[in-house]
Amino acid sequence: MTNVGNIDRIIRAVAGVVLLVAPFLMAAWPGVWGYVLAGAGLVLIGTAAFRFCPAYRLLGMNICGLR
Repeated sequence: MTNVGNIDRIIRAVAGVVLLVAPFLMAAWPGVWGYVLAGAGLVLIGTAAFRFCPAYRLLGMNICGLR
């Protein structure tokens, strides 16, 4: 079951890539914040790839049909 729409998917993918690359550009790696940013980026990329967001499911949201 998908609950992430196309626009949300694109925003999640772009934000995920930015968060994943940010620690390398800011020299924050391997600090704690570098791992936090990279982890958040991976979660966003994963939710964009699978078109499923567990938080949306818990909140009862489904934005696939929204434009």
